[in-house]
Amino acid sequence: MDTQFLKSKNLPMHVAIIMDGNGRWAKKRGLNRLEGHNKGVRIVKQIVRRCCDLGIKYLTLYSFSVDNWKRPDNEVEGLMELLFKFVLKEEQEMMEQGIRLTTIGDIKRLPEKVFNAITGVIENTGNNSRMNLCLAISYGGREEILAGIKSLCMDIKAGRLDIETLDKSLIEKYLYTYGMPDPDLLIRTSGEQRLSNFLLWQTAYSEILITPTLWPDFNVEAFDNALVEYMNRERRFGKTGDQILID
Repeated sequence: MDTQFLKSKNLPMHVAIIMDGNGRWAKKRGLNRLEGHNKGVRIVKQIVRRCCDLGIKYLTLYSFSVDNWKRPDNEVEGLMELLFKFVLKEEQEMMEQGIRLTTIGDIKRLPEKVFNAITGVIENTGNNSRMNLCLAISYGGREEILAGIKSLCMDIKAGRLDIETLDKSLIEKYLYTYGMPDPDLLIRTSGEQRLSNFLLWQTAYSEILITPTLWPDFNVEAFDNALVEYMNRERRFGKTGDQILID
């Protein structure tokens, strides 16, 4: 789809994606599951570049959930190696394109070399401002909310916070995503119709798009089509409004 056409429309500021279906994609082709994940990484690169070209400021990718640690050891090790290679290989392009890398989740659980690689790229890209690429790694929405509540309670107990001042904006300061806008659009590939513990607080008013396409087949054209569907929806946030359709 024409880039200038999309840029002229009401694009989402923040897109979040549950990248599902790598294993099924590989199984359908008689391949090892890690081959599906490897193909999925190539799709990540395409979607990141597309967001950057279109001026989408935030892209959050559900890369590795807190429950993914329960997968077989060889698959977890393979995923960690893919993550390690991805951040190191893509660092130069992030710098050239002005992409800032951030993460949400308990990344201290990562193997040391992966943790060091990620934190190094986070530091090196910290001044970039064209786009924010956020990887949800060792992430769980309930775990995020629980950690935020614990921190909040500690501040109340220590007298640093008055319980009477609590409101939604204050709670958001205790979430991993503080400083980021909530996702305008949440995309889930592979046809599964659930949030899978992803951004439970932040997606309260997100437009949700579920596609049967497996992540390794979710190309730039599929992403553009998702954007068009988003722009054809009416976002009311509990209010009434007029709908503007894109032909």
